[in-house]
Order: sequence, then structure tokens, then C-alpha cells
Amino acid sequence: MRARTAALIAATLSGTFATAATVLKARHWQLYADRHWIHLVPVARSSCLNCRGTGGRWIGGPNPEMEACSCWSDRRELRIRLLPVPAWTHDAPF
Repeated sequence: MRARTAALIAATLSGTFATAATVLKARHWQLYADRHWIHLVPVARSSCLNCRGTGGRWIGGPNPEMEACSCWSDRRELRIRLLPVPAWTHDAPF
């Protein structure tokens, strides 16, 4: 009974992760995850007429710099905190 339940949960989770990855790619998000955070970062759209997926354009002059395109820079980054980040102490660890 436990093995069947574990297999069902594993199949459900793998399907959920595949669906989430498809939705993130379609909505132009990149996912970073570790044990403390889930971090969603917007990505430049390949269909953008301003930057054509490069994320910005170069502004000329003596000191050229890149201006970010609004297809990704105007969207917020999302962070979901999972576990508390440990506080570092100034004491020796031993």
C-alpha cells in the first residue's frame, strides 16, 4: 500500500513539475530554487520588437552602456522564502 501511494505521489509531482516548467517558459520566467528560496526572474522575450530577445540595446557615446528593454526589466522578480537563512556568527565554528 505504501509503495503504491509513493509511486502515485511521485507521478503526480513529476507531472506537476513538467506543467510548471512549461508555464514558466511560456510566460518568460526563469526559475532558481534551493533549500532557502524559490526565485523567479523575468527573461527577455524573443518576440519583442525593441530588443529581439537580447534584453536591451547599446547606447553609444564615449562610454557605451546597455539600456535594459522594458519587455523584462519592468516586471518584478518574485522570491518565495522556504527555510530561514542561518545567521552567521563571528565565533569560531569549533
